[in-house]
Amino acid sequence: MEQKPARVRILDAAHELMLTIGLARATTKEIAKAAGCSEAALYKYFPSKEELFVRVLAERLPRLTPLLSSLAAEPGQGTLEDNLTEIARQAALFYEQSFPIGASLYAETQLKRRHDEAMRQMGSGPHMPIRGLDAYLRAEQKAGRVRPDADTFAAASLLLGACAQRAFAYDAADTGQRPPVDDFARRIARTLLGGISVAADHATP
Repeated sequence: MEQKPARVRILDAAHELMLTIGLARATTKEIAKAAGCSEAALYKYFPSKEELFVRVLAERLPRLTPLLSSLAAEPGQGTLEDNLTEIARQAALFYEQSFPIGASLYAETQLKRRHDEAMRQMGSGPHMPIRGLDAYLRAEQKAGRVRPDADTFAAASLLLGACAQRAFAYDAADTGQRPPVDDFARRIARTLLGGISVAADHATP
């Protein structure tokens, strides 16, 4: 069986280790070992662990940012309900898979600070999906499908905040299970539409 390219092996190993032991404990040395290459070889493809983390999010998790970018570039396509439902679904899955990776950072304040600074330098970070959804909603506002007085930043924060909450809040519930993602996404989208959509675009149950 042909071996995968080194970059793919590194991403696979990083994804697996970040999921199982957390971002804070997944060192580049351990990732390189799991990928079957040297640490020097790893740095040929990824100049830092933060860069590797960003690539794992972009290439191994649900593709939330490209979806937001494509919708913002072409407002008026599809229905607001369908678009927001798909955004909520992708976001819920993204946070479900990324939360176990990044949660360990919050136990180490200095590491979290360094990580946040590296994210800022790369133009990345957890605020970017909110910015992307805000841009999409503002584009729909200009297209006349979102109320002109709607607070698009608040709406983006509400939708994505709910999706992030789903990643960890429901583990403590009696069932120990998260709400099914498709139903959850549809309900979140419809509820948000009630506050921001123009009357002609309200979804009917």
